[in-house]
Amino acid sequence: MIKAVTFDAYGPADVLRLVDTDLPAPGPGQVRVAVRCAGVNPIDHKLRSGALAELFPLDLPHVPGLEASGLVEAVGEGVTEVRAGDAVLGRTVTGAYAEQALASAAELVVKPLSLAWEEGAALPVAAETAWRTLDALRLSEEETLIVHGAAGGVGTLAVQFARARGIRVIGTASESNHAYLRGLGAIPVAYGEGLADRVREAAPEGVDAALDAVGKGDAVGVSVELTGGPDRVVTIADAEGARRHGVRFSSGPSAQTATALGAALALHEAGILQLPVHRVYPLSQAAEAQRASEHGHLTGKIVLAVV
Repeated sequence: MIKAVTFDAYGPADVLRLVDTDLPAPGPGQVRVAVRCAGVNPIDHKLRSGALAELFPLDLPHVPGLEASGLVEAVGEGVTEVRAGDAVLGRTVTGAYAEQALASAAELVVKPLSLAWEEGAALPVAAETAWRTLDALRLSEEETLIVHGAAGGVGTLAVQFARARGIRVIGTASESNHAYLRGLGAIPVAYGEGLADRVREAAPEGVDAALDAVGKGDAVGVSVELTGGPDRVVTIADAEGARRHGVRFSSGPSAQTATALGAALALHEAGILQLPVHRVYPLSQAAEAQRASEHGHLTGKIVLAVV
């Protein structure tokens, strides 16, 4: 038996419980990971609340969590990418809010010694999402991209991936995060009324594409206005806004996790990767961690420490 956080009904964070559950067995192409840290993402609380039940119905009880760092404990048939004892990070196929989780070996990468466990757990979802959405926007060098929610986990990676491709970035965030965005190489702009005018002032030559990673206000509508149409606007956080404005709503995962993690780790090896960990909670405080995620206005990611 292992400890895992589960919920057996949709609802507020109080439905989360730490329980004993069966040890999962890896199937072909899978590995079992002894989880050191698990990433907490906005989709976790949206799934738990039932807000996404029509799009992504869950079999209950459900263990949350999509990403982890840890040690490979067992490998399934046909696995050659990693072996028992390897320190890895990546997306999981069973809930990561647990002492043990299953993952596809193809979606794991070996964790560098210089990368902390909590940093490793914060990377997979943010990196894959940022990489996938930038590809969908078909960006070219010297174009201008606006990223809404640029100080969050996905936004932070999107800014860095875009800057590495020679793309100019306008990042929306609260004023307390403007210095942080400048450090990433983005031009910060404050949220709120008059956003479009502030963006035009920051980018008088215009905006070519937009990524909404925040899902609040009318970020999608403002993006359509700034880019001149819906074709090069993607949201990962506002399905209703996407339907209303005719833009793409992008949800993962895709087959690009390992590629995205490779790109992020290349930035880490170069000494320039930034993905702050907002706070680390113990596994027993998963409810508190999700409440903090729901509140938003974070710099970086929330992480659960399992071991």
